[in-house]
Amino acid sequence: MRVTSSPAGLRGEIATLPRPLVLVPTMGALHEGHLALIRRARETAGPGGTVAVSIFVNPIQFDRAGDLAAYPKPLEDDLAKCETAGADLVFTPESGSMYFPDRSINVTENLLSRHLCGATRPGHFDGVCTVVLKLFNLFQPEAAVFGEKDVQQLAIIRRMVRDLDVPVEVIGYPTVREADGLAMSSRNVRLAPEHRADAPRIRRALEGARSLLQFGERAAAPFLAAARKHMEESPFLRIDYLELVDAETLQPVGHIKKPAVLATAVFYGEVRLIDHVMLLP
Repeated sequence: MRVTSSPAGLRGEIATLPRPLVLVPTMGALHEGHLALIRRARETAGPGGTVAVSIFVNPIQFDRAGDLAAYPKPLEDDLAKCETAGADLVFTPESGSMYFPDRSINVTENLLSRHLCGATRPGHFDGVCTVVLKLFNLFQPEAAVFGEKDVQQLAIIRRMVRDLDVPVEVIGYPTVREADGLAMSSRNVRLAPEHRADAPRIRRALEGARSLLQFGERAAAPFLAAARKHMEESPFLRIDYLELVDAETLQPVGHIKKPAVLATAVFYGEVRLIDHVMLLP
């Protein structure tokens, strides 16, 4: 497995590696969910292609300085996991090699990012779009794999690729979960023990609300009320948002007529977690 930390070094490595190249962009602190993405990338690249991973804690997508400062960076452990999972190339840049001090260009999405995380994290998706487009330019991959847990991020990246004619296939991979149902996240390790024990209620609340479908419910309000009631029974959890949106446009809906997403972000102390379920009419 090759490792490089500079854009120039990356270009040199890519020039010698076989195609197709499939990219897995990450911010490190890798867990089983990330490793599943790497394995999915290998399926797409095939035994003769290249699986590339980027590990970069992107500062311009953080809306809270404390969250950026606390984000774990176990690089040596991450590299070992990448090699075990079958990565051929890992890119580990520092912020200074990715952004000029006087940078003045951002990539902005202004429809799909209006709600959910976009409404409570100003500038977040500008940072995501900017770094992902930079990574696509640097790697020139045939495809890239992203987790479906970040449902809004995945939709926005697909829209960016569509609208800007970026020649990259965007592949989504289902959310990987702990045995108790909590969606895997690099932030889970920062949960206090009592918060970690309580956190599976996020999934239970969403699944409980989804069960209303089998009784013929299609109005949005009962789904939101059911999920909110279960989450608010926690003495620890604070809801950041809870919304029911169209699965394609990510705009709020009052009645489920097409596939929809029931999505939430919650805080346990300073740790923010997200999850969602699909609702099919």
